[in-house]
Amino acid sequence: MKLAWSDVTPRSLWLNRRNFIAAGAAAAASPALALQGKPSPYSTDADANTLEEITNYNNFYEFGTGKEDPARHAGQMTVDPWSVEIGGLVERPGNYGVEDLAPDNALEERIYRLRCVEAWSMVIPWIGVPLASVLNKVGVQPGAKYVAFQTALLPDQMPGVRYPILDWPYREGLRIDEAMHPLTILATGLYSDPLPNQNGAPIRLVVPWKYGFKSIKSIVKITLTSEQPVATWKSMQPGEYGFYANVNPEVDHPRWSQATERRIGAGLFGGRQETLMFNGYADQVASLYQGMDLTKNY
Repeated sequence: MKLAWSDVTPRSLWLNRRNFIAAGAAAAASPALALQGKPSPYSTDADANTLEEITNYNNFYEFGTGKEDPARHAGQMTVDPWSVEIGGLVERPGNYGVEDLAPDNALEERIYRLRCVEAWSMVIPWIGVPLASVLNKVGVQPGAKYVAFQTALLPDQMPGVRYPILDWPYREGLRIDEAMHPLTILATGLYSDPLPNQNGAPIRLVVPWKYGFKSIKSIVKITLTSEQPVATWKSMQPGEYGFYANVNPEVDHPRWSQATERRIGAGLFGGRQETLMFNGYADQVASLYQGMDLTKNY
């Protein structure tokens, strides 16, 4: 049985009357948040992490390198209005609002595993739309082989970009078949809420079979191209971070094993669990890499 966000929301939140009323008001204001009846067949039935865990433990270096830094600093980022520039090998290039890319009546919930390259993991109930629906809307030209993404660069709102931690702005990319796969989504919310700033508001990529750094946050630019695009971590440390970044327990990071992972929220004595090939999505995505050496194409 697949679960909806109403099934996996921590009981303590639902028993808190103030939170319940706030969630109800938000859902009334936007039909996108009332998704109990639209669980996705692509969702995992694993128990989801709490909203507190998801919003207070993450990487978003634009706001600092500590896991708590995004929650501390991302609130100052302005996410409305917001537009995404879509260009390159598309039929209808232009600047699109989030509401154009992910309208309320098209939203789905996807409860996905998240595996960080740092060997920790979560399960997150996203709300969003298949990336394929967006690409079909703008029209993919025949020569397009890759999709490039770029994160916002806002030095006055993102304290982390004032330092040369990474080569700003953050950039990532997918092969066109990966981008069009039904598991790949653009998320605009989680649980019953619009996407919090620290989790990549107002719109981010989610590719659940790849390490988390591929799922680029706060997207301002999408470009279809015939050439493999620049990916920030690969360009900075190619010996550690490949373009594909598929979750593979048999290919270790040069500085740690990827065979197991620490589930956030399991507690100090919760132990580690085995990492699954393609983060548990092998049945759906392994065919994309048939014949490829996944050790060389890491």
